[in-house]
Amino acid sequence: MADEEDETGFDEEVEDGSGGVDVGHGKRKRLFSKELRCMMYGFGDDQNPYTESVDILEDLVIEFITEMTHKAMSIGRQGRVQVEDIVFLIRKDPRKFARVKDLLTMNEELKRARKAFDEANYGS
Repeated sequence: MADEEDETGFDEEVEDGSGGVDVGHGKRKRLFSKELRCMMYGFGDDQNPYTESVDILEDLVIEFITEMTHKAMSIGRQGRVQVEDIVFLIRKDPRKFARVKDLLTMNEELKRARKAFDEANYGS
């Protein structure tokens, strides 16, 4: 009897954790499966990780992105997500903050390099 309650509770939890991204007959479209498999392999998992592991990890990623997006929409201009809003939300997590700073700096460097390349090729 206790086992039945645990199984029922688990099923309800799985259904509720879908993040509202249902596509079709109870199956959710997997958006990041290929990338997550590569990342898992890069971090030491098997080259072909279990599908269930990838699915759980994807559910966590989708949940994190959804929560961050909702929070960012509520703190900045209503209905818009801006880079500054995301930076504000992660400012207290040093690892995430450092990574975002690195990515933003790299993005600016790439923009400058593309601009210089275009000016060199198409002359001014």
